[in-house]
Amino acid sequence: MNRQPAATVQGPRRPLYSAGERQRRDASPWTLVQGILAPVQFAIFLVSLALVLRFLLTGEGLALATASVVLKTLALYAIMITGSIWERAVFGRYLFAPAFFWEDAVSMLVLALHTAYLAALWTGALGPHGQMALALAAYATYVVNAGQFVLKLRAARLDSPRADASATAALEGALS
Repeated sequence: MNRQPAATVQGPRRPLYSAGERQRRDASPWTLVQGILAPVQFAIFLVSLALVLRFLLTGEGLALATASVVLKTLALYAIMITGSIWERAVFGRYLFAPAFFWEDAVSMLVLALHTAYLAALWTGALGPHGQMALALAAYATYVVNAGQFVLKLRAARLDSPRADASATAALEGALS
């Protein structure tokens, strides 16, 4: 059975960035800020996840787990604000640019859950175990959202002119 590539059946995929958007992305200082904040936030997440799980499993370390979730939430706010500025610089809008619509939509859920955690903490709602369960729900959505952005980063690299040149060179080498 001879199958056609998906790109032929569905049509070519639109590149993530136009040439102008790629140029604005590369020139924006917010690109570097995002590149620094993303792994910092992920490191905070990993430590906080361990502390939250420790508290839920042993009942020990509530203060440390709470502080770590608050720090993770502050890091999330920082990356969301700077990410919105980056999106404006690259795409001309603060949120929901077509190239990042679904990532932004899930980011709103992540932000809502982290903010709900802070509200529960400040009001004493849910109690410590409920608050930490809410933090885990926020973290689960964060993992999904981080995965979305990793896939977008991979797509951007595959769309880059350098990747196009490498693919062309490999194809030319295979044909000679």
